Amino acid sequence: MQFIVFENGVKIPIIGYGVNKLEKGECERCVLDALKAGYRLIDTAQAYFNAEEIGSAIKKSGLSREEVFITTKIGIENYGYDNCRKSVLEDLEKFGTDYLDLCLIHQPFGDYYGAYRALENLYDEGKIKVIGISNFYADRMVDLASFARIKPMVNQVEVHPFNQQIESKKWHDKYGVQMMAWAPFGQGRARLLERPELEIIAERYDKSVAQLILRWDIQRGIAAIPKSSNFERMKENLDVFDFEIFEEDMERIEALDKERSLFFSHTDPTTVEWFAKKVEERKK
Repeated sequence: MQFIVFENGVKIPIIGYGVNKLEKGECERCVLDALKAGYRLIDTAQAYFNAEEIGSAIKKSGLSREEVFITTKIGIENYGYDNCRKSVLEDLEKFGTDYLDLCLIHQPFGDYYGAYRALENLYDEGKIKVIGISNFYADRMVDLASFARIKPMVNQVEVHPFNQQIESKKWHDKYGVQMMAWAPFGQGRARLLERPELEIIAERYDKSVAQLILRWDIQRGIAAIPKSSNFERMKENLDVFDFEIFEEDMERIEALDKERSLFFSHTDPTTVEWFAKKVEERKK
């Protein structure tokens, strides 16, 4: 495993295991399998409602707390200073730990400034080791990096060969904000793992398309959060540190960039409305 080292000395695995959309009863088994396969970063969010299952899996794994890197994200319904602080303290109890390794603001809507100030103070108190954001486009990232007391250390965004975030990464590099890829395989959309262009390149290295994509992320300096409920695929997704993609193949992959999301645009008013409705539903 390779690690990214932050200015405060904290190390983060460059590949983690994501648990989004795992059935509640399946989550604990999958996390146990992921830890057995060799993952040491587990990525979740308050919106996934599975902190207890993850905490239970970590305890059953036999690994020490210090060996597992827990990432979670604050839900919009918990934005604002007081709500955010309260939700993090509740999360600590759910995970069965006294600190979180990485905590992110999940979406760039609502009172995220108030929530981020809570994360800053919790960081000062040692209850969070690394703080950051998620789904913030470059302009919102620069805004927070410029005016927050503690610059975001991570921004978790949609990155895959069809949405490569090339220009955005330049701004992240300029401000020293680590980019992390969610949906590195596009969550099955656009049949990304079956693209002939990627299959041809992957065969050249005797690797799968999934392994090629994760290696492509690593060579760009981007951490990645793949997800699979299959143990063999979990292991396969970690087997990406024994080869390097040639520059000409990196350029071939870059040519696939469509520069748009496979999911939604955070600048689309209907997207904002959708998130607002979700918040109202969760309050009921």
